[in-house]
Amino acid sequence: MARTFSVRTQPGFTFIAMLCFFLLYLPIATLVVYAFNSGQSVAVWEGFSFRWFESAWNNRAIQEASLRSIFIATFAATVATLVATMAALATTRTAPYPGLTFKYAFINQPLMVPEIVTAVALLIVFSRIKVWTGYSGIAYLLAAHTAFCIPFAYLPIRARLENMDLTLERAAADLYATPWNAFKRVTLPLLWPGIIAGFMLAFVISLDDVVITEFVKSGGQETLPTYMLGQLRRIVTPEINAIATVFLLISVAFVTMFFIINRKKP
Repeated sequence: MARTFSVRTQPGFTFIAMLCFFLLYLPIATLVVYAFNSGQSVAVWEGFSFRWFESAWNNRAIQEASLRSIFIATFAATVATLVATMAALATTRTAPYPGLTFKYAFINQPLMVPEIVTAVALLIVFSRIKVWTGYSGIAYLLAAHTAFCIPFAYLPIRARLENMDLTLERAAADLYATPWNAFKRVTLPLLWPGIIAGFMLAFVISLDDVVITEFVKSGGQETLPTYMLGQLRRIVTPEINAIATVFLLISVAFVTMFFIINRKKP
């Protein structure tokens, strides 16, 4: 009987896997450890302390940047999820037709184009609009984040719809339910895990974004990631490690919930 091929049994696989794991997570572990350093160095350990977490918590600039980041991420994720849900319904609950593949590509365009290209394009367009209107408020950041987050919300929602059993929807139609009632009472309850997963993914993407924010923002519109970038250009203290550690915990929590929700069968 022929032996089943398994890459895990190949010579050197374990070593390469452990090396990749080590190279990926050692810098993250170092960052987290030095967030608890009592001294000002990010390279010399001087003792355990929550000093830099307290410093970050009491820093007014960090407070304002954090609130702005949460507001932008919540707004962008909410609008992006609504748009993505409608787009997913329009592209999955229809018979194939010419141009459907183009619509898939159009919706997922921010995933295929380098983020720096999208950021430069937004900078050029918004710069002209600012000149014409004289307005330089936060609406540009909200629009940019929303547009960028739509495909990230779209993918889990579309995947959920494609894996759903259509039997219940057809049964509702056979029982003379209107399309709206069938959607509200049958499709939407089954789709909720995908919608929540899409929202969480869009929220994390917006919260962590640096490139688009750096290009689009105006004066006084620092978000937490751009604040951290600015601080790294001046002086590096464990306060940055503390902020990054909180970011890491938030991201891990959201990603964990994303996978738990996506494991539920429709």
